[in-house]
Amino acid sequence: MSAIGRSIRRIEDRALLTGNGRFAADLNREHQLHMRVVRSPVAFGRLVDVDTSDAADVPGVEAIWTAADIAELPQIDFRMTKITGMEPYRQWCLAKDYVRYVGEPVAVVFANSPYAAEDAAELVFCDIDEVDAHLEATAEPVAFMPETMPGLLTEPAVLHKSCGDLDAAFAEAAQVVELELKVGRHTGVPLETRGALAVHDAATDTVTMYGAAKVPHYNRGAIAAMLGLAIDRVHLSEGHVGGGFGIRGELYPEDVLTCHAARRLGRPVKWIEDRKEHLMAANHSRDQVYRMRAAIAPDGFLLGLDVTFITDQGAYVRTHGATVSDLSAALLPGPYVIPAYRVAGHIRLTNKTPAGTYRAPGRYESTFARERLMDAIAARVGIDRLEVRRRNLIPESRIPFDRGMDTLGTGVVYDSGHYHDLLARLEAHVGWEELAASIAQRRAAGEMVGLGLGYFIEKSGLGPEDMVRMRVAPDGGIRIITGAASVGQGIETAMAQICADSLGVDTARIAIVHGQTSLIEKGMGAFASRVTVMTGSAIKIASEALIETALDIGAKLFQVDRASVAYEAGEVRVAGSDRAMSLAQLASAWAEQGGLAAEGTFRSDHMTYPYGIHLAQVRIDPGTCDVLVERYTVAYDIGRAINPMLVEGQIVGAVAQGLGGALYENFEYDEAGQPLATSFADYLMPTALEVPEVFTLVREDAPSPINPLGVKGAGEGGITAVGAAIASAVDDAAGRPGMVTRLPITPDRLHAWLA
Repeated sequence: MSAIGRSIRRIEDRALLTGNGRFAADLNREHQLHMRVVRSPVAFGRLVDVDTSDAADVPGVEAIWTAADIAELPQIDFRMTKITGMEPYRQWCLAKDYVRYVGEPVAVVFANSPYAAEDAAELVFCDIDEVDAHLEATAEPVAFMPETMPGLLTEPAVLHKSCGDLDAAFAEAAQVVELELKVGRHTGVPLETRGALAVHDAATDTVTMYGAAKVPHYNRGAIAAMLGLAIDRVHLSEGHVGGGFGIRGELYPEDVLTCHAARRLGRPVKWIEDRKEHLMAANHSRDQVYRMRAAIAPDGFLLGLDVTFITDQGAYVRTHGATVSDLSAALLPGPYVIPAYRVAGHIRLTNKTPAGTYRAPGRYESTFARERLMDAIAARVGIDRLEVRRRNLIPESRIPFDRGMDTLGTGVVYDSGHYHDLLARLEAHVGWEELAASIAQRRAAGEMVGLGLGYFIEKSGLGPEDMVRMRVAPDGGIRIITGAASVGQGIETAMAQICADSLGVDTARIAIVHGQTSLIEKGMGAFASRVTVMTGSAIKIASEALIETALDIGAKLFQVDRASVAYEAGEVRVAGSDRAMSLAQLASAWAEQGGLAAEGTFRSDHMTYPYGIHLAQVRIDPGTCDVLVERYTVAYDIGRAINPMLVEGQIVGAVAQGLGGALYENFEYDEAGQPLATSFADYLMPTALEVPEVFTLVREDAPSPINPLGVKGAGEGGITAVGAAIASAVDDAAGRPGMVTRLPITPDRLHAWLA
């Protein structure tokens, strides 16, 4: 039976369920120091002085650093961006000259206990000449650091993309639809906050950082460069990770500081972030404003689209660079033809926490904007919301579909898709006509209920390459080392299934080793829904190479021609005889000659593009203006499902996060730039009471032709269209097309709209 396509239980869960998980906070070393960060209490101001004298007198304090003490460390560089000119806007490890947001690291305290470190940190006095905070990204840019960087304004970049003849589209238009839309500022909020334990080996001058996540190999190289070390003098080690979602695992100031301190102070250094710090200092996301102008044909066909959007990047440009804005601009057209398109994406800085990526970065926001536009077109033309989408979807005959643009350095070419078919399947799956009729009956009886939908295109499988190494032990165990990382997505299970399927062996024999830079020299980590596509394909290639090597070894051991041996279900057999050797026997017999091993590398110049539709049914409580989600369905074509249960789990979890951004989660600031949501008392997240049962329709109708497995990533599609579908449903429930122009749809905003 094929291992691919089976819903086997997650291999990695046993340690977690039995209490044997080892997270960053569980890690300790003898004689370790504890690091505590002193953070700016104001949003914007000239940093005059940092007085550490009282803090230094606290018993147990070993060292206190300010920017002057680490002057040799450069700014933290970008990991992902092709946009030039943003280098001056990078963040320093400790504030230099100015502080630009509440929570910015100003100093660090190292002490023998976490309690002494925290007590001392509270005694550090920051003398800051406060300046009025700049909090509106839609306002004109202002000076970035007025005195030390004169002339540098808070607009690091403007992205431009276009295709087709936009002037001709508007000249031909029967109608023009204009919208202004906003997506609020929220973030991933993983269960585990950030943390690290750095250990220095003085004999080899090697630093190892435990607690890595997401991109260990990249962070290893970046830390080595910042510390002036050869790359083989830095190692990152990933343990268990309590969630990623884009926010965890990037290179932050604290990561560099722990490694630098372990080396300079000669003792292990541990840092664990508390939740208040996390909500103030780890990457925020979203926070975009869209201004859209669309040229419409009489039948509702979208002839041309002119868009300007503004991304509030916060105080600095962190490691993601222009990633969010780049993806927003390139994927905003979604699954629709849109013959002419022009977009200008403004990256603006404010005195808020720096922003980065969060699950479906740029697509959650742009899907909300695009699908709001499709609903507006349907209302303007007077056609059904499903029909307006049908008329604009890319026909199958035009797939692969080249957008004529690029993002993340690769051309946007939709590799496969049956967009009309998926819409028809969802319509039949939920019984759209009957469902709409029942909603109409309830509405006639006085209930405020409605249906909404959002169609989306995702991207996954970002290259350029992934490599794995595979070795069979004499006992038959198969060990696969990969440069990928685990952030809870089920990598060990899915990768074992791919290997088991190729080799015809049991998954119980396969061990996946990931996130250890000391074991493999390169790896891209886990982001952009890339692991199943890239690492999975590399494992398939390595498995096939292992079979070829096994056949070579078997032919030599049996002393027969290569053509006389065949491989099946973990054994090499001699044709026409009962002679056979298992992989374990081959590995044991060939141990002195190097054993049984193989390597596989998969390269790709293009991403894959899964696609799907979200359907939401909501009810508005007219007394409280609360929005109750009664039913939620996600149809999603991912090409091929390695483990359908894992796919469904990814979808359901992502929907829950999407509901947070659509209805609850929002970072607000007062007029001085003080954050008003620094605990779960103020940062409202959905609980099990607010998240409905999520129904899934997982399809495999359009396998990707650009990888040997035909797979597309499944990690982000469950969140991508939640904001769009909920907004559409709330409009429908209120009987007010186009009413929702902003996320989250909080009770006070909904009350104002209804009034």
